Amino acid sequence: MLTTNIRLREWREDDAPAVLAAFQDSDLSRQAPWPVVTLQDALGWIASWDGVGHAFAVTLGGRVVGNVAVARVDAHANGWVSYWTVREARGRGVAPAAVEEVARWAFQERGLFRLELGHRVDNPASCRVATKAGFLAEGIERGKLVYDGVRYDVERHVRLATD
Repeated sequence: MLTTNIRLREWREDDAPAVLAAFQDSDLSRQAPWPVVTLQDALGWIASWDGVGHAFAVTLGGRVVGNVAVARVDAHANGWVSYWTVREARGRGVAPAAVEEVARWAFQERGLFRLELGHRVDNPASCRVATKAGFLAEGIERGKLVYDGVRYDVERHVRLATD
């Protein structure tokens, strides 16, 4: 069943248990810049967005089910979009709706012109999120990421304010 009845809101300190639970999933553990294994780590993850980007808690029925963010905003009005959802929210249209909403926010509220995102080429679900949210594929960045000594290619997607 698809649902897009999501809301984006500011992250709060009392969301730390949800962040901690989310990063226990092996699919998400690499999405944090450090291991999130304690509530203090989760609080640090929430606080780490201050001054480097704008992250929103994605909620469904009042429950935190993901994150969507715009970071790396530069002098050319470009930004980088990132997102994740908890396992229970996947396949329900949550991530594409959240990415679509953050793009609208970035273009209208922040005045950005170009939004970029990337996903490993072996992650077709993330590719579907990008395309459903209106991001067009721009190309492959070969060997961009390395996890456990293995290099991965990344496909870059872009959406312009004029799209």
